[in-house]
Formats: sequence, C-alpha cells, structure tokens
Amino acid sequence: MSNTRKIVEIDENLCDGCGKCVPACEEGAIQIIDGKAKLIQDKLCDGLGNCLGKCPNDAIRIIEREAEQFDEKAVQEHLENIQGSEQENITNTGCPSAKLQNFSPCANANQPRQQSESALSHWPVQIKLVPPHAPFLQNADLLVTADCVPVAYANYHSQFLQGKVALLGCPKFDDAQEYMDKFVQIFQQADINSVTIMYMEVPCCSGLPGILEKAADVAGVDIDITHAVISTKGELLEPANQIQ
Repeated sequence: MSNTRKIVEIDENLCDGCGKCVPACEEGAIQIIDGKAKLIQDKLCDGLGNCLGKCPNDAIRIIEREAEQFDEKAVQEHLENIQGSEQENITNTGCPSAKLQNFSPCANANQPRQQSESALSHWPVQIKLVPPHAPFLQNADLLVTADCVPVAYANYHSQFLQGKVALLGCPKFDDAQEYMDKFVQIFQQADINSVTIMYMEVPCCSGLPGILEKAADVAGVDIDITHAVISTKGELLEPANQIQ
C-alpha cells in the first residue's frame, strides 16, 4: 500500500559515489550501485533524513511523493540478510580465498625485517572475506586500507603494516553497509586494540573513516581510530592522527 509521504531522493548528477550516506542509513536503504548512491526500496526508507548531513555534495534531499509505506519488519529482514549473506556465500562455495591462515605472530612485530620481506601476518585480507571470529583479529591492531593504497604508497609494509592486521577494501565499489555490519561484528567480538585507516585523497575513498567510526559507535566500543591519507602520487599527506 502506498501513500504520499516524506522519502529520500538522490540526485545522481551530484552524487560521486563516496558512500558516506550508506552507513548513515541505519535501515540499509541506500547502497552504492554502479558508482552511485541509490535508494533500493521505498519501504526501507523512513524519510527522517539521517543521511542528509553526510553527503558532501548535497546530492540527497527529502521530498514528498507517492511511495510504499515504511515497513519496519522488512527493514529487519533486510539487515539480517545483509549480515548473513556474505558468510553464507563463503561457506556454500568453499571459496579457497577465505581459508584462514596465520603466517607469523604479531609478537614478532618489533623484529627488524629485510626491505624485500612482506610484513603480512595472515590471510585473507579482503574485508568481505575475513570472518569476525578469525583468530588473528583477537586483540589486534587493525590496519584498514583502501585497495589502492599499497600500490600507491611505497613504504606501506615497513611503515604501517608491520605488527598490524591488514583488512583491505574499496568503499566505492563494495557495499558500505556490509562493511559497517562486518566491523560492528568485529568490534563486538574481537576486542580490537586500535584501528589505523589508510585511504587515498580521492573522494570515493573518503567514506572509509565514517564507516569505521559509525561501526564503533553502533558496537558501543571505545577504540582509538587514526587515519593516514595518501596522495595519488604516493605521498603521505596526513600522518596517522587520532580521530577517535
């Protein structure tokens, strides 16, 4: 049943796909699809507009139009599906990429490494493949990294990765809501010590800190979160400064 009510409208001409609006929508009604934020179902949007203030381009507004009524039950089912689908897919396919491996304990982090040696201590590294219960997450210092950073920044291993657990992803092309849900679970289960976020200076990377901050808030944990911004030329623009 539909009626005239307040609902989100997204101007795709203004949207750059940064993803900041996605974790701001607690109903999971907004997703990044083909590089643009989209309202996936009218019934998932309550029309309150929590996402408005997160958009750097003013691409989101509240309008009144004929729309399906807001459905709290549908929202709950949608959020549960988001949380369960990722791990279910990994389990059902038996994906070899998701096999948990621990190469070296973080206790050896202070030992000097040769320049050619990798500082990676575990597998997998993709956010979507790492389950919240992975043993290497327990009491870890996380290094949450946008995919392009290790290619752009030459000292990624020696300066940032050593002694940390790396989790990589792309906030533009992946589902930001899935990321937030995953980190909520990690923060609730793994007793994380700290989080360092590394991302590129480009707009599509800028949503990554917001996802982590929102996840910590939803999980109800107090974690030191720092960030480092890398230029497209591979320069460290902002060192790891504490943001929470």
